[in-house]
Amino acid sequence: MRFRNPLLFLALALAWGSAFTAIKAGLEFFPPVLFAALRYDLAGVLMFGYAAYVTDRWRPRSRSEWLLVTVGGALMIAAYHAFLFVGEQGTTSATAAVIVSLSPILTTGFARAFLPEERLTTLGILGLLVGFVGVGVLSDPDPNDVLNARTISMLLVFLAAAAFALGSVLTRRIEAELPIETMEAWSMLVGAVVMHATSVALSESMADVHWTGDAVLSLLYLVVVSSALGFLIYFDLLDRLGPIEINLVSYATPVVAAMTGLLFLGETPTPLTALGFAFILSGFVLLKRDALRNEFVRIRSSGRRSE
Repeated sequence: MRFRNPLLFLALALAWGSAFTAIKAGLEFFPPVLFAALRYDLAGVLMFGYAAYVTDRWRPRSRSEWLLVTVGGALMIAAYHAFLFVGEQGTTSATAAVIVSLSPILTTGFARAFLPEERLTTLGILGLLVGFVGVGVLSDPDPNDVLNARTISMLLVFLAAAAFALGSVLTRRIEAELPIETMEAWSMLVGAVVMHATSVALSESMADVHWTGDAVLSLLYLVVVSSALGFLIYFDLLDRLGPIEINLVSYATPVVAAMTGLLFLGETPTPLTALGFAFILSGFVLLKRDALRNEFVRIRSSGRRSE
């Protein structure tokens, strides 16, 4: 179908962008880290079943493969979601999504530090700086009260984005042949275990959960739509579009988060939210200008051949 890829890209943006709103809604009923852990208890089981169905490698075998899922689970699942869920208590869905859209920029920065073959040009360094300016504009700190609840919440979301970016770089350094579906499934389960341990350490309890219809709806939405369905679409698009195009979904999700936050939670995005997002998007374009240019040429060539 001619519009299959754009429609799937839109569906992925909707699934992942609306996740920020579902998280914000669910935090009214769940302790934050326990909420994230329960999400990946269920999502991990679903992804595990999918991995067992579509691959012939349903579990890691070598030491490097176990290291891969451990790093992925600890950083890209546990640390990312624990910081994100706690941070979203004090900020809006759109603001959290905009800060998380910094992840591709942070990934490039960490790659420069940990992967010797990665190099940053002058424009690349400028892209990093522009991205960080975007976060500064978005946070709009009060000089008289820098460490207020809102600023700390945004700092936690920033740490979530940094944890995900660091995890994505470190997993690239691990040589393993594990299928991506299997890696994701085991990382989810490892991450869930780490988050349950963290939840216990924070004295969170199932007794603190208010099991209402809205609570169940928010949890199931995150498990089924944002996790299971979202990752199925992601794997499909990754095979056919490649990592550069699929990374662009990070810059569609804040728009979806803003719309769903306004529609369902009455959150009104501020002009600073839009301005911060514009800076972060500009930083990404500066960093990935060559890859984006090559991708644009490839898409144009493919379109001409199809005609």
